[in-house]
Parts: sequence; structure tokens; C-alpha cells
Amino acid sequence: MLIANIAVMDLKQLRYFVAVARELHFGRAARRLHISQPALSFDIKKFEQQLGVTLLERNSKRVALTDAGTLLLTEAEHLLAHAADAEQLVRRSAQRLSGRLRVGFVNSMLFRGLPEAIERFGRDHADIDIVLKELNSEEQTAALLGQRIDMGCAHGIRHSDEIRSQLLLRESFLCCLPRSHRLASTGPLELTCPADEPFILFPRAVSPHYHDRIVALCVEAGFSPQIRHEARLWQTVVTMVEKGMGIALVPAPLVHAARDAACFRPLAGNAGMSEIHLLRRSGIQNPLADAFSACLAEAT
Repeated sequence: MLIANIAVMDLKQLRYFVAVARELHFGRAARRLHISQPALSFDIKKFEQQLGVTLLERNSKRVALTDAGTLLLTEAEHLLAHAADAEQLVRRSAQRLSGRLRVGFVNSMLFRGLPEAIERFGRDHADIDIVLKELNSEEQTAALLGQRIDMGCAHGIRHSDEIRSQLLLRESFLCCLPRSHRLASTGPLELTCPADEPFILFPRAVSPHYHDRIVALCVEAGFSPQIRHEARLWQTVVTMVEKGMGIALVPAPLVHAARDAACFRPLAGNAGMSEIHLLRRSGIQNPLADAFSACLAEAT
């Protein structure tokens, strides 16, 4: 009879029964369940009537399990444990991040932990596709406002109130020189030392922020840089330096883009800093972007 009627049981009835069966005392079980003792007694009696068996023998002195009650106790505890596991599984599934995250980035992020962050993120969130879009800082702002990307990794420029900016990292500029250069073996450089050298720099249209920042550093040091060549990518800038075509001021992570033909010297007094900010649209909640931002912070 017990097996035949097991399908009519619900989880609340099982929890109530298990509490009484373990305590063998209706008062203690009621306190444990945070209900009144009469209500618990009524529910257990109704449960027994529903099953057509007696689960508990009770009198004024004691409560004891019947054979049917002993059998049900073991099965009920297994069922409740399985139900709890299933509930957790469903909750995790509902909360699991899935979908697509569109990330804007400036080229130098390839040397600032972006690939490592993607790998780390992918291990924990295999159901998420990350779509990278290389854009300069101004383009990222426009793409965020136009909802073409979900977040950006850009330079520290001024943004409208519709963009939320969070500092990710701050690094010194280095002077990138051919290894055969006369200043290659010196210590920290005064920025005035290479003032007469030909500079390699981004076209302003490609990266207004870096172009203006580097020119401003030189002007603050008392000279205008002689921009001989322009390149669109940091890797190209470093390669042109290696070929002896000029010198460049580059963010510190570009050390990893060089081969043996280039060297990097710090600037005296840590002159000039390079910043990267995480950009999001203000007022927009995006768990995917939150999770990826955390991976970026760990990787940089």
C-alpha cells in the first residue's frame, strides 16, 4: 500500500514526516519546522490517511516509527536530498551566463592581458561567445552608445554621462629604441635626450588620444617631436623601430611585442602614464560584462 501511494506524496509532507521521525517528538519537530504542534499533528495524520498506512505510533508518553514508517524514512531522506540537488541544478542553470559578449578593444590590449582573460573566461563560461572588435577609444564610445558593443577597453579620455568608465590599469610610457642606438645602454632617459631623433607615431585619425598624449609629453619636455613615420598598429611601430627607422614612446606592455633588435628604456621620473579604462553604458546591467571585467582585472 505504501509503494502504491508514494506518487501522491509531496515534498512538504515528506519534510514534516522526516522531522517527526528524527525527533520522535511532535513539539520539537514543530519548533524545528517553525509551525505549530497542532498543525503538524494534523498534517501527519492527513498524510497517513492519504497513504492508507500508519507511520507513527503515538501515545501520551512516546512516539515510535512503525515498520512502514521506518521504510518510508530512508526513502524520504533520499528523495528530499535528490530534490535539493535538483533545485540547486535548476538555479545554477537559470543563473548560468550564456549568450554573446561584444568587446571593443584598443590594439595594445593584446599585450595587456586580453588574450589571457578570454582564455580564463572561456574555461568558466563555455556557453558564452566573445566577439572582439578592434576600435580606437572614440569609436568604442560611439559603438557603446549605438549598442554595437557591450563593453570596451579604451584609453582614459573624457566621455559623456551615458558612458561609465572604470580604471583598469595605469602604466608608464617607455622609449623604444633600436638596440644599436647610442642611448640603448643608458638608464632612465630624460625625454629631452632623444629630442632630435625621428619619431614613429600613430596617425591622429587612428588614435587621437595616444597621438595627442605623446605630442603633449614632448612639448612639456620642451620640444616638438619630429614625426617621420606613421603606423596604425603598435606592432608595426615597434618593428619600424627595430629596423632603425626612428624611435617611439610606447606603453610598457609593448616590451612583449619586440624581438632582440629593439630595447626599451624607462623615462626619468616616470614621465607620462598610459591608462586603460573599462567602458560600459551607464545604467545598463550586464552580468556577462561583469564576469569578463573580473577576468580582465585578474589578467592585467
